[in-house]
Amino acid sequence: MDLLSTLAGFLVGTIVGLTGVGGGSLMSPLLILLFGIAPATAVGTDLWFAAITKIVGGTVHHRQNNADWTIVKRLCWGSLPAVALTLWWLSSHGHKAESGGMIVRVLGVTLVISALLTPFRRRLALRFARAEGARTDAFLRWQPVLTAAAGALLGTLITLTSVGAGALGATLLLMLYPFRLNAKRLVGTDILHAVPVALIGGIGHAVIGNINLPLLGALLLGSIPGVILGAKLTDRLPERVVTPALAVVLLIVGLRLLK
Repeated sequence: MDLLSTLAGFLVGTIVGLTGVGGGSLMSPLLILLFGIAPATAVGTDLWFAAITKIVGGTVHHRQNNADWTIVKRLCWGSLPAVALTLWWLSSHGHKAESGGMIVRVLGVTLVISALLTPFRRRLALRFARAEGARTDAFLRWQPVLTAAAGALLGTLITLTSVGAGALGATLLLMLYPFRLNAKRLVGTDILHAVPVALIGGIGHAVIGNINLPLLGALLLGSIPGVILGAKLTDRLPERVVTPALAVVLLIVGLRLLK
């Protein structure tokens, strides 16, 4: 199991470094479906996996200047309070939510939405970018508030399911900042915002008791070299190849969880 866990960590880490997507979107379902881990423990373990993996990947992207720190701060205005509120709710209702299958259902729905949005991120961004005149001025005025609201949505989903920082986060950022973020800065910004969210969420889940430390160690053994490799490959593999393949995988996994 340790070898399989390490291999899974390497593959997911590579995808995270390459696209900014795939951490929670792939790791939590793998832990639930392949390793038979309880959903709440899978989420808590995956949040620590995501935090440590994305610290490494984020460091690489930061050194390559692939991040917009102003946007990261705006997202954190909404996401960090949302993480705290979601952890408080889980500490009171977590067992009920898990026994009723709510975590798995929310995870499955989030994956399906992520899969459907992923191939159309650029088209959605272009549609939002076509606004002119007064609409553009109003959008720019509300942009910080809308970014914080997007952060609140992501913080809630990440803490509850460990999914949202990648596919959904990238889609929201493209709609909010269609011209400001190119592909590399989109990935870097998305990854760096996910670090404090996953870290705080992971600490909260650890306090609640939702973490499997031996499994986490095996996953990280593969993910750290994987995320470094993926970050280095960002300029070499075309997005038109990686994105559709990832969308198909997310859709299959999401539907499998909803069965």
